[in-house]
Amino acid sequence: MIKRLLALAAMCGLCCETFAAASEISVSMKLDAIDYVAGERIRGVIEVKNVSPARLSVGYPDKQDALFVEVYVSSTMEQLEDVGTAPYTAKFRLYPNKSRKLEVFLGDHYALAVARRYLARPVLVHAGMRYEGQYVAFDVVPGMELTSAVQTFANKPGLTREFSLVHWSRGSREHVFLTAHDEGDAERRWETRDLGVLMKITKPVISILPGGKVIVLHRFGPDYFMRSEFWSLPGALEFMKNELIEDPETAGQTRVKQLYDESGGVRPVERPWWKFW
Repeated sequence: MIKRLLALAAMCGLCCETFAAASEISVSMKLDAIDYVAGERIRGVIEVKNVSPARLSVGYPDKQDALFVEVYVSSTMEQLEDVGTAPYTAKFRLYPNKSRKLEVFLGDHYALAVARRYLARPVLVHAGMRYEGQYVAFDVVPGMELTSAVQTFANKPGLTREFSLVHWSRGSREHVFLTAHDEGDAERRWETRDLGVLMKITKPVISILPGGKVIVLHRFGPDYFMRSEFWSLPGALEFMKNELIEDPETAGQTRVKQLYDESGGVRPVERPWWKFW
């Protein structure tokens, strides 16, 4: 009986030591949103806390520590294959009693074009042990289409690129997104870009100009449009800049009001009461 109690106590002590060791290092992740339009990079922030006496080292050749994110299909818990080649985060060293936050983009490592719910969890491997964070759920959605346009290339006759503007709620406001995919010689889906807040007063417009410039114009607010500029070439699609442009009609009315105020207002014509002309 005494031997059994001693064995049980030893097992409990071992479990407590294991739990204590595991709790000394923790890893967690937060995403910027709860749902994403297919093709977005899906940005998150991983936080690593180290209250153990050991030093963590990820990305350096002198250590075998690793930090990565596992992604699963929510309905089946099927784990997705990592198709990326670059590290998940920047390399770092973490000394005892320190913490570190690191940026990660899930779309750089996993094919998340299928619209459904996913689960992601960060994992830190140190000294042969896995330290797993909590699962984070997010949805990938197709978005609701607003308009589209097709680009052809003179030096690539078999290649066409289809652009689509879709909208989706982000937080409490509607946003507009530009999606693009190639058909023909090379099947490729390009990164989806959030172009900002959308007001549905005016329908957005995509303009494809000679030379590969693509302009997207959408209403950003009651008095402004957002103009987004891209360069679209056979092997590249790059965002260049965006800028706010005043609505010409609203701008004209505003200027008239300014002139009215600057002149002290328009004074009525003084006529005798008996004259009607």
